[in-house]
Amino acid sequence: MLVITRREGEEVVIGDPSSPMGVVRIVAIKGDRVRVAFDFPRTVEVHRREVADQILANGSAEERPVIGQIRPATEGG
Repeated sequence: MLVITRREGEEVVIGDPSSPMGVVRIVAIKGDRVRVAFDFPRTVEVHRREVADQILANGSAEERPVIGQIRPATEGG
């Protein structure tokens, strides 16, 4: 496991820097909450741990229904 320190607005590039698979950015830090943005192709699944655990418990991706929708980020919110 890689553990790094980032400040608000800083990024982590995943994969080859000349053609990255994705980018993780620290959007905001307020108290004990950190807002993180993930910029990956839609073909790459990104899940919170509790959601990933539910997916594993409920079967493969082909068997599970869509339970949410992707919505664009809004400024300041």
